[in-house]
Amino acid sequence: MWLDGLYMAEPFYAEYSALTGDAAGLDDVAKQFALIEKHLVDPKTGLLYHGYDESREQQWANKATGQSPNAWDRAIGWYAMALVETLDYLPAGNANRAALIKDLQRLAPVLAKYQDAKTGTWSLVMGHESEKGNYAEASGSSMFVYALAKGVRLGYLDKKYAAVARKGYEGILKTFVATENGALALNGTVSVGGLGGKPYRDGSFQYYLSEPLRKNDLKGVGPFILASTEMEIAQENAVGQGKTVGLDYYFNHELRKNAFTGQPEQWHYTWEERTHGGFWLWGNQLRELGAKTIAVPAAPTPASLKALNVYVIVDPDTKNETPQPHYISAADSKAVTDWVRAGGTLVLLANDTANCEIRHFNELARNFGVQFTDQSVNMVQGSQFEQGRVDLTSGAAVFKQAKSAYIKELAVLALQAPAQPLVTNNGKVIMATAQLGKGRVFALGDPWLYNEYTDGRKIPATFENFQAGKDLGRWLLK
Repeated sequence: MWLDGLYMAEPFYAEYSALTGDAAGLDDVAKQFALIEKHLVDPKTGLLYHGYDESREQQWANKATGQSPNAWDRAIGWYAMALVETLDYLPAGNANRAALIKDLQRLAPVLAKYQDAKTGTWSLVMGHESEKGNYAEASGSSMFVYALAKGVRLGYLDKKYAAVARKGYEGILKTFVATENGALALNGTVSVGGLGGKPYRDGSFQYYLSEPLRKNDLKGVGPFILASTEMEIAQENAVGQGKTVGLDYYFNHELRKNAFTGQPEQWHYTWEERTHGGFWLWGNQLRELGAKTIAVPAAPTPASLKALNVYVIVDPDTKNETPQPHYISAADSKAVTDWVRAGGTLVLLANDTANCEIRHFNELARNFGVQFTDQSVNMVQGSQFEQGRVDLTSGAAVFKQAKSAYIKELAVLALQAPAQPLVTNNGKVIMATAQLGKGRVFALGDPWLYNEYTDGRKIPATFENFQAGKDLGRWLLK
């Protein structure tokens, strides 16, 4: 068993098992972590050895325990990353989640204990920090910062470990990061670490020290980017703390057969959908801002809306999309309007009229002075993306950083009080806001922020949809 092998397999194995509905696969993923905890943890230090040979036949294996001689920082780093990333794919009700969280909680104080008090970094061979030749190593240090910071953010770890992560990150910046020829460089990443093979790697202290260091080795740069991202998230995470964003799954309720299980599943503009038509990335931005995202699977009522700070309704179904669509009723409109008046924030994202049930949606929108018209603009031909450009500069009240967005085939808005135009292009109102009582409304005639146009893969980088989604999230949560 290889400690670092857990990262190479388990996050992917867990995601694939979750995607295919393979409960046995998820159990097998959890079993691998359980075996690691059983066979590789040093009971005296809490550190984990690099490898384990059940047969005790390998030269590097302790004949009594089967363990390799030392705890290599990057192997433990891969393991820590495997824990936090595998947890991303274990559903909340999965019986194995608690065990993996417990493993992470066991590891966190060990990492804090072996962090260098002066520099905040971690040594190549852990448990031998003061031994001659040992040194601070960049990749393992970055991995520990990432795992600890993400563990705190997602509630797996006590908040005190945020300080450990912060100290570690500051140590990485001071110890390993340099500016060379106008670009950043990451020094101090050990090139490799292994056991066995030819020439034979015996897992001794001297062996690990013999491997060369590399500048900008991707095994260090990648974890450093992940650690940096978590540090950035930590600075923004307070924005949405204690707030809940609900996404309607009732008026928009398109079903399809799961490609793997054959069972019906909801898709199209859902938090869970990671392919083009989902809101996974935007939902993740909201979660990184500290908010909780939930589905709202039933018609809005005063009781269900009470739990929400933000309520998002996207592209209500037509009969072409759902055989028995749920149209927005007068009672639904009253519940939502009363909730806004009391302080709720509402997001109305329509579509061009050929692809959205506009009539009943407009009955709700009318309460805020908004109407989605049958006039569509930004009719993009093929990959002529410039035809979908929207200038956001007039909407600086919401879009503090993003200046340009890509939105195609959107319904133009018609407004009256209390609605106010937010973004207007070529004399057409593209986006609007409204204040009603203590609450606010944001309206746009397109679903817009779904993954296809926020993941950076399809549209040119001059369009700032991803940043615009973050800007909008900040406005909704403030």
